[in-house]
Amino acid sequence: MSLLPNLSRRRWLASLGLLPLLQACSPLALINATVPTDTHRAITDQIYGPDPRHRLDVYLPPSPVSDAPAVLFFYGGTWSSGRRQDYRFVGEALASRGIVALVADYRLSPQVSYPSFVQDSALALRWAWDRAERLGASPRRLFVMGHSAGAYNAAMLALDPRWLGAVGLAPQQLAGWIGLAGPYDFLPIDVREAQLAFDWPDTPLDSQPMFHALRAQPAQTPPALLLAAREDTLVDPLRNSQGLARALARQGVPADLALLDRVSHTTLIGSFAVPLRGLAPTLDRVSDFVRGPLA
Repeated sequence: MSLLPNLSRRRWLASLGLLPLLQACSPLALINATVPTDTHRAITDQIYGPDPRHRLDVYLPPSPVSDAPAVLFFYGGTWSSGRRQDYRFVGEALASRGIVALVADYRLSPQVSYPSFVQDSALALRWAWDRAERLGASPRRLFVMGHSAGAYNAAMLALDPRWLGAVGLAPQQLAGWIGLAGPYDFLPIDVREAQLAFDWPDTPLDSQPMFHALRAQPAQTPPALLLAAREDTLVDPLRNSQGLARALARQGVPADLALLDRVSHTTLIGSFAVPLRGLAPTLDRVSDFVRGPLA
């Protein structure tokens, strides 16, 4: 699926001298090629666990900060593909707003299946919690965020206390969590990659974020920001993002929902990148949430 969906966008890139990159590179390579260098400082290839996939990159604001918010980001890819280097534009975007950003890899299917990638996400959060202050961030202002399958990982850390409990943390220690076009209620599973990742049909009911949202306790559940493309054709935004927001609200858990126009499942995350920020206020919504009164 293209991150550059229409002819007008193509002409606009041509006017910026970026069309040769569009023709020569993948969409993610293209938008990473446009990342400004004066908006962040990068610390790459940090080890948070024993597996070769247990690596993350850190993006710091351009000037040293103290007590800044921090966001740990997990990318999507149906739990079967992805690499942190392709999401440098997300780290840059957050760092440019004075937020310490961490972009983590995690183990993928078919090497592993549920709950291994959730356990990896918890390990990455433990690493971030332990090192927040030396990175200029506050552990009290730590968020998890993900796109698509990565939003599922973030949701499970925030809603199911088993995973953070295994690393000595608890969901209520998070300042909040952000889900971008996430699958939160997807049984039965009809996508082959997801079937492998969740050992379908032997997938437990409590693998679903919705299962835990319906039982959420306000004092133990961090506030949520749920963003999705209104016309998402890959992950149903009404069943998943809207459904989860309503379930959390019924339990008394703050959940801010926005269904955005002019973006797709893919360009929702792409709109963090400088050339695509005009598509939707995704970065603004995330930045406001991280710095706002809910958090």
